[in-house]
This record gives sequence, structure tokens and C-alpha cells, in this order.
Amino acid sequence: MDKGALLDRLGVLGEERLALARVLDKAEQAERRNVPAATDFLSPRQQAQALDLLRLAGVSERACVLDGGYPGAERQILLFLPDWMEPEEAEGPIRCLRAEARGEETLCHRDVLGSLVGLGIAREKIGDILAAGGKADLLVLEGIENFLLQNWCSAGRAKLRVSAVGPETLHIPAMARREVRDTVSSLRLDAVAASGFRLSRGKAAALIESGKVQLNWRECEKPDKLLEEGDVVSARGFGKFRLREAGGRTRKGRVSVVLEIYV
Repeated sequence: MDKGALLDRLGVLGEERLALARVLDKAEQAERRNVPAATDFLSPRQQAQALDLLRLAGVSERACVLDGGYPGAERQILLFLPDWMEPEEAEGPIRCLRAEARGEETLCHRDVLGSLVGLGIAREKIGDILAAGGKADLLVLEGIENFLLQNWCSAGRAKLRVSAVGPETLHIPAMARREVRDTVSSLRLDAVAASGFRLSRGKAAALIESGKVQLNWRECEKPDKLLEEGDVVSARGFGKFRLREAGGRTRKGRVSVVLEIYV
């Protein structure tokens, strides 16, 4: 199946289609040249779409790995491996930088990203930005590392000292999550979404049918889709949660659940 037909099967358009076409290009490059090849950073949604696309294309799961520079990274690259290379032998193109504010200024994600975009750096060249207090660690592709070391000197009102650091020294802030224990009538998407988004079940079902809900970063318009432990549900304007636990039935026949609400 050719590239266009594969992309048509996924139903992607515009920028998403271009990004996924580049993923296929990298897969073909690694296979043709028999050398490693890496994509730019992908959002969680793009990662899910890319993996779906590669399965359609018949690319072996062993032939590629996701890497964000540290365990649990949100934005990750796909690294395609030649058949002679094992995943643990692969050295990806991700580099780690640390920006430290001079004086008492604090650094926030928005100011850091804004300053990088202001320097002409495309978003897909930047991975996670780990900002806390007066420091921000960030993951970037190797091609822009030296440019930032030489030219990145401010973010918002803060003047910066920028240095290269090893991945083992990254400061990874704990993600703010709130635990919710509840009971639901079933593990259907609409029932669990109603609990996670604090909506009536009817409104949750309408939100799902409108195409505004993603299950594990893929659009899902089926209110009756059954969830499993570990599934992540998100909706623009309503937030994101993970079904951490699904327990047994209560005396009234309802299902006990534990949700992690991302705040």
C-alpha cells in the first residue's frame, strides 16, 4: 500500500497528515539505508496516530522505539532501528539543556516556550519543558543544542544561564494529580467520563458523540466503548484523567473506580 493510501485509511488531513508522512519517510529511510533514523518530537496524539500508521504499514514493533529523554516523558520521538541494532544499543538525537534564571526571577513553561519560538525554533524540535522555580530543564534535538547554548539568553523577564546537562541530572517535577474514588454503573466511556469530568451521563455521551473526547489520544465517538485500567480520557476544555483502578461490584451492582485527575 502506498503512502497516500495509508494516510487516507487513518483519515488525517492538513498538518497531521504532513507530520505522519514524515514518520513514514523516516521508517523508509532506516530500512533503505540500514541506519537509525529519528522523527521530530511528537505529541501524545501524534504518537498514537504514528503507531497506528506503522501497524497499517506492516512495520515491526521491534523496528522502532519511543524516546522522550527520560521515563514518562510526554513528548517523544520515534527512533527507527536497522535490523542489526538492538534497542538498548541505540543512541537517539535527544539532548538535555538547563536554563537558570539570574537573580530572583522564576521560569514558567509558557515563558520558556515563548522565548524559544521567538528565536525561530519550531515546536517539534523541542520535547518536554520541565520548569520549576528559577530553573527549567528541557529536551531538544541535537541539531539545535549548540544554537541555544550560544543564543538563548532570556525567557520572559528572566536573564538566563544555559548549559548542557546529562539526562541523569534532569529535575523532573511531580505531575499534579488528584485522586477521585467513585462508583459508576459500568465501565462504558460515557459513564466513566461523567465521573471524571463531573457531568451528567447524558452530557458526557453528547460530548463523546460530538468527537471532542479522546481515549488514549485517539478520537472516540462511541459512548459504549468499554474502558480498561490505565486508559487515559481527555476532552478539550474539560481536562484529562486516567482510570487507575477498576474494582468489583458494589451491593447495588455499581463498579468501584479510582480516577487520577490531572490538574
